Amino acid sequence: MTLVDTHAHLYHARFDEDREAVLDRAAAVGVERFYLPNIDSGSIDGMLALAGRHPQRCFAMMGVHPCSIGQDFEKELALAETWLFQPPQPVRFAAVGEIGLDYYWDKTFVEQQKLAYLQQLDWAARLDLPVAIHSRDSLEDTIGLVEGLGDARLRGVYHCFNGTVEQARRITEMGFFLGIGGVATYKNGGLDQVLPGVDPSFLVLETDAPFLAPVPHRGKRNEPAYLRDVVAVLAQWYGSTPEALAQRTTENANRLFGFA
Repeated sequence: MTLVDTHAHLYHARFDEDREAVLDRAAAVGVERFYLPNIDSGSIDGMLALAGRHPQRCFAMMGVHPCSIGQDFEKELALAETWLFQPPQPVRFAAVGEIGLDYYWDKTFVEQQKLAYLQQLDWAARLDLPVAIHSRDSLEDTIGLVEGLGDARLRGVYHCFNGTVEQARRITEMGFFLGIGGVATYKNGGLDQVLPGVDPSFLVLETDAPFLAPVPHRGKRNEPAYLRDVVAVLAQWYGSTPEALAQRTTENANRLFGFA
């Protein structure tokens, strides 16, 4: 069984004591590649260092997380833009991300978040890169803004999808993927009422490690090896085998990121 974790913060401090062991445990259950979403200026060095140590397994993204968008968000955007368009060292980023909107923690800078989101979507279109979209309590707006652009160059994944059947339809009609992780295993997660109606050719797997660990690890630090627990649940919903679903989602991830 071959798996791809399309969204993992493996550079996070919670992995500082055993990062290589985490990668080894992932490999032992078939997780071959990891895509690393950036947060802001403070995460770039650690992310690039990890990608540099494992260039065949760890792939960096570049973007500014909506929770890092504040009064002086232009500085964060300028730095990300420099890395994407005029990097100080040769770096090929796999995507523009993690970008989007977050209405859960604080709505003070919602308008700034929207401006930053649109700016980064424009970068992705110009660079022909996919996007990793964060949409906590803001899924309707993150979908609507992409729909409003009507830009056929845009593609990507709605990270940690937890929306409705109708929202899933709108996302997939734009050619975007749904990022599915630990929430799928939660008793009241709601995805059991949504995903069986979604063609699995639009699903990619993710952990959001170290966050959102699946059952039976819920409440603990998440890590890529736990993708096997997510695959097991999805396979039941689709009347498939974990191996077949792993193959399908890996093919989807390869298509999303242009991995050959």
